[in-house]
Amino acid sequence: MTTLRETPSPLRPMTPVEIEAAARADLDAQPLSAADLKRMKRTPQAKIIRRALGLTQEEFAGRYDIPLGTLRDWEQGRSEPDQPARAYLTAIARDPEGVQRALQPT
Repeated sequence: MTTLRETPSPLRPMTPVEIEAAARADLDAQPLSAADLKRMKRTPQAKIIRRALGLTQEEFAGRYDIPLGTLRDWEQGRSEPDQPARAYLTAIARDPEGVQRALQPT
């Protein structure tokens, strides 16, 4: 009994047009519409930062002098941080220990 070995054909990369067509042909993975994106909620930045630091809401609020209710409102999407608060959250994200040291009484 003789078996023929099939030589695998070389892979041909898909063009961007072919990739788009293949993606649109998959009914289970259709692109999100503008209405879909508008309806979806973003994960608040404060929650991402807090979780990355491994802190509870209480610990994060206490460490960085943020009222607990304010933090909860930000995380649950009831309100959003204003520009100074966003800048403060960015500073915490970039240097959490430095911000904590700066807040310590001298």
